[in-house]
Amino acid sequence: MSAELKSRRKGRQPEPSSSPKKAAKQEEPSKTASVPYRYGPLPRFNGQRLFSRGVIIVGVVIYVWYFSKDGKETSLAKQGSVYNGRGVHVDCDEEYLEEIKRYSGCVPKRCGRYVSDVIVTDYEATTLLWLAKRGMSFGGSSGGATIMDLHSGALSYKKNFINMYKSVKTNFITPTDLRVYKDVRQKIQSAIADSFGLDVNKLFLTHPTFFSRLTSEAPSHDHDEYWHVHVDKHTYESFHYTSLVYLNDFRVNFKGGRFVYLDNMKNPRANVTVEPRKGRVSMFTSGAENPHFVERVTDGERFAITISFTCDSSKQIRDPSLSIKGQ
Repeated sequence: MSAELKSRRKGRQPEPSSSPKKAAKQEEPSKTASVPYRYGPLPRFNGQRLFSRGVIIVGVVIYVWYFSKDGKETSLAKQGSVYNGRGVHVDCDEEYLEEIKRYSGCVPKRCGRYVSDVIVTDYEATTLLWLAKRGMSFGGSSGGATIMDLHSGALSYKKNFINMYKSVKTNFITPTDLRVYKDVRQKIQSAIADSFGLDVNKLFLTHPTFFSRLTSEAPSHDHDEYWHVHVDKHTYESFHYTSLVYLNDFRVNFKGGRFVYLDNMKNPRANVTVEPRKGRVSMFTSGAENPHFVERVTDGERFAITISFTCDSSKQIRDPSLSIKGQ
């Protein structure tokens, strides 16, 4: 039995305790004592507590938006799946629609974005991939993005461009390469016309149309920073419809490098992703209804072709041919 309990039973009050808690209380500094701050005095202003809470809330919202995939991202096409045709409609940008209305037979029934894995064959994709690799072996950007344009002869070389038809002495392009290139272009042109309800004869190949190789190399020029959000019609005035053909596979040949649509540039709610798959064709209207970017490649090499189309016949270009060399 404790001494305190014995004292109570005998009618005596317990003796004052000298416990550590009381001792600590006696040594507690006064409320008016000056306590030095580690990084100096903190600023104070009216509504400071409300402001601090607001900063925390905004921080949490930003964290959830950027780092939570639930509600932030949806997939239009996975690398491991095969799609005969898949797409979504989006509201046409008013400026894009107003401009394209001048071209009868080339106005989309609805704007949108589509993918298909049955337009380009594996043989065609392989042929174009090896054409890209052969051509780019004569140049190559010192940054992360190498471009090769069969129409103009432009080829990335370190921080600049060269004309490969004048600089490269060997004939690395074969008649088979050009036939496959033209066949693929024609099939995609027909697919775009079918997808958007166009007269295929009112749709024309336009510039620039090019091969690209993206890597994880640090950028050496603004053109190497391919991961910025943009609108094709704002970047290339002649574009009305954009297509891409992927020549190798996400996660198999490279990491990163997904194609990402912003749901809405002015009021973004979700990103819509397309994972590259060999032979996959991606098609979309080129206006501000389809802002997009390419994720930065973190490993490997990502090969693709951008094939662009216009409704303006004055902006059309011819398919490349062996006669172009030497121009």
